[in-house]
This record gives sequence, structure tokens and C-alpha cells, in this order.
Amino acid sequence: MEELARESISLLAKPTLDTDGPRLGSLGAIFIMLKSALGAGLLNFPWAFEKAGGIRSAVAVEMVSLVFLISGLVILGYSSSISGQNTYQAVVKDVCGPAIGQLCEVVFVFNLFMISVAFLVIVSDQLEKLCISLYELITGLPETDMPYHWYTHPHFALILLCVFLILPLSIPKEISIQKYIRWVSHLWAVYHSEVFLSSLCRISSWASMFSVIPTICFGFQCHEACIAIYSSMENKSLSHWVFISVVSMFFCLVIYSLTGVYGYLTFGKDVAADILMSYTGDDVLMIIARLLFGISIITIFPIILLLGRSVIQDPLLSFRRRFHVVTESYENCSRVGLTIAWITVTLLIAMFIPDISKVISIIGGISAFFIFIFPGLCLVFAMQSEQVSFKTRVVLTTWGMITLICGAFIFGQSTTIAIIQLLNKI
Repeated sequence: MEELARESISLLAKPTLDTDGPRLGSLGAIFIMLKSALGAGLLNFPWAFEKAGGIRSAVAVEMVSLVFLISGLVILGYSSSISGQNTYQAVVKDVCGPAIGQLCEVVFVFNLFMISVAFLVIVSDQLEKLCISLYELITGLPETDMPYHWYTHPHFALILLCVFLILPLSIPKEISIQKYIRWVSHLWAVYHSEVFLSSLCRISSWASMFSVIPTICFGFQCHEACIAIYSSMENKSLSHWVFISVVSMFFCLVIYSLTGVYGYLTFGKDVAADILMSYTGDDVLMIIARLLFGISIITIFPIILLLGRSVIQDPLLSFRRRFHVVTESYENCSRVGLTIAWITVTLLIAMFIPDISKVISIIGGISAFFIFIFPGLCLVFAMQSEQVSFKTRVVLTTWGMITLICGAFIFGQSTTIAIIQLLNKI
């Protein structure tokens, strides 16, 4: 059955890991899960801890959210096993029906596109800060004396990064190469957490706990990639997938919590939305942190692009098959063209967005679809057709509805706040 299912999906249309090559073991799956989750969210957690009203309230929300995060991963793995599909959007379409599947594809592409924009905006900010820091360290002169040239502008450096680093990493069909450079992201994460041990400040009073939820959704989201990872594993048993999910989310929790706690205790109410911007430009440790962060984003960006590109490429290849044979040359041309278009458009948008906070707020709300809403729908629909006991069906259907309602609340809250903030700016 596995071989028949594999043959039913065109190799050219799969955005998964290299399913025809060596299978992923437990360690490889955990590392790629971490790589998909760890990234720009690290920069926002200290600010989110301050907005949540302190460490206790923020950690409490994290612990409750962890239950839903792990639950969503387990549900998606289970849904993939019963549907025989190996992409997020294909699983939702098979389990929940074509209408919800099409909605998933639209939201999927938009979410990944906005994440790509956010990554480039953050990298641009870090490049600007890094250039200023290096200038001050080398010349000993203040930022105001820094000469302006077109080639010193951070946008020019961002263009070079996209052309010579991000584009070559994004063109390949598979994302299995990411496991060979996974150490970069984890080196950044560990280093980033350690440098916040330098100083302590007072803890603020309790405030709105729910303000941290969009940041948690943005930071912990690896659900879009989890089905691709699950489909490439050697051991696809549900119990083993539960183990992978729990371990991955636990390490994410530790890293994000360390970042949030130490960043918040260091700067208190003065912490910036981007924690690196709270440090002075002449801090050597922060210069290294910015370099590691940039490398981490460069290696994560191709994963996001490949997953989003596949949703666009699949219908194009299917339409082509109705009239012509899909050759390898056509597939290569369409893949390269979509990759270049994706990077170009996200780059242009990122160059004209001055504030990353609004983008992250929107992304956090949209992430609720993939962490809560779609997994909840998959569980509800699956329980209507699977052969399970009446008690099991009632319990799991109820949990699916709870997950769905929570996701709708988070999406509504985050989107409303983002719209209000945008209107206030206008």
C-alpha cells in the first residue's frame, strides 16, 4: 500500500524531504523539526514576556500552549498515516474535503509568504545594525560620521544575500540538505540564550497573559513542515511520532523560555520587540549573535520557500499533464521560475516595510490555522470515518472542537489587534 500511495503522487510535485533516498532517523527528524521552529521567534520572546506581565504568566501560557502544540503535531501525523498523503495541504484536503483543502492551500501560501517577508525584514535590520557596529569598532567614530554610499546600504547587502546564498539553497527540489547544516541554527539558539546571562532587572507586574500567544504561535510553528518530515521517517508508528513531537517541542520550550526569561530580566520594561536592538552597537557578543542569526535565517528560508512553492507548482504541473507530458526540463523551469519570483517579490516588499512588529502579529494569527484550526478539523472529520469505539470518537471529537475553538479565538484576537494597530498608525 505504501508503494502504491507513493506512485500515485508525482515525484515532481512533492515538496517533501527526499523520500526516495535515505530515510530520516529519530535524531534527524528532531533536528529538522527544531530547525523549522527555531528562528526569528527568538527575537520576540523577551518582548512578549514583558507584554504578558512577567515570567510566571508568560511561562504559564507557554505550558498550556505546549499541550495544543504537541496535540496538533500528533493529529497531523495521524492524519497523514490514514490519508497516505505527504504534504500538509494534501492531508487536509483528503481528510476534510476539497473546500477546506483549498482554503488550506490559500492560507498556507499566504502564511509562508509573509514569513519569508518577515525573515528578510529582520535580516535587513540586523545588517544595518551590523554595518554600524563594525564601522564604530573599526574607525572608532560615531554612527553620525558614517559616510553614505549606495553599496553600504543594508538593502544592497540584502540583495546580495538573496542572489548568492538564499537562491542557490532554494532551487533544489528536496529539503533533505537542511539536516547537514542544522548545527548553525542550534549554535545560534544556544549562543543567543547564553549571552542574556549578563545582567538582571526587576520583574514587572501581571498584565494581559494572552498577548504572548501570537508570539508563541509564530515561534513554535513547525506544523507546516511536520508532515513532510513524518513522511520521510524510517519509523512511522504513532507512538514514535509522539516521542518526536514531545522531544522537539520540549527543546523549543527550553530555548525560547531561556531567551524570554534572560532577555526580560536584563532589560525589563525597556526591552525592544527585537531583543538584539536592545543591545549597544559596540557589544562584540551581539555582533557575533547577529552574524549567527543571519546564517540561521538564510538556512531556514529555503525550507519555507520550498513548502510554499510546492502548493503553487502542484496545480501548474497537474494542468500541464492534461495536455502534455510533464518533462524534467519543464519541471525544472517551473521550479526555478517560481523560486526566483518568490524571492524577488518578498525582497521588494521587505525593502519597503519599516516595522516588523505588524507583520509578526499577522503571522501569529495566521499560524493558529495550522497549529489549531486545521488539526482540529482533521481530528473531527477523521473520527466520523475511522473505526473506533463510541467513547473514543466522542472524546477525540470533543478535543478536536476545543482545539478548533481555541484556534478561532487566537486568530480573531491577533487579527483584531493587528488591524486596530494599523488603523491607529493611519
